[in-house]
Amino acid sequence: MSIPTAPTGTQPTDPSTGEVLHEVRLHVNDVVHEVRLPARRLLSDALRHDVGLTGTHVGCEHGVCGACTVLLDGDPVRACLVFAVSVAGQELTTVEGLARPDGTLSPVQRAFKECHGLQCGFCTPGFLTTITAGLRDNPEPTEDEAREMIGGNLCRCTGYQNIVASVCRAAEIGRLEREAGA
Repeated sequence: MSIPTAPTGTQPTDPSTGEVLHEVRLHVNDVVHEVRLPARRLLSDALRHDVGLTGTHVGCEHGVCGACTVLLDGDPVRACLVFAVSVAGQELTTVEGLARPDGTLSPVQRAFKECHGLQCGFCTPGFLTTITAGLRDNPEPTEDEAREMIGGNLCRCTGYQNIVASVCRAAEIGRLEREAGA
């Protein structure tokens, strides 16, 4: 659908809803996206529908499940609770941005693969982003700290054992990479 341009002095509106559209610059995974959005568009919806990054999943739409977790300036946030216009100019990282530029999986992604940390995969993007931020803040968590790290994300399939193992394995991979780079 093409968004009509507004006459000089007025703001463009969505022809189907009549809502005023705001020009927003979203910095997502090191790419700038210029989008026109209504003020009430949630970040989760903007990422999926306006930017085309569907890795951010929408589960409960109340901030409870964690499936929509993305990194905002490096910190995990529930994208279903944030208006997209409020993050203009800030750095967003979605699950699509966790791999390295050459496509190599991040330590967290590798650990999930090695430790079978997913089943249906619906909650996985939120876990991956949450754990990425968690390991940045605590690169050597104990098993209890790993459980605490993922405590705000819900999974209906795994029973969490392999997710906890994935956190611990990702920490190990990260340590080995830091030692190799030193």
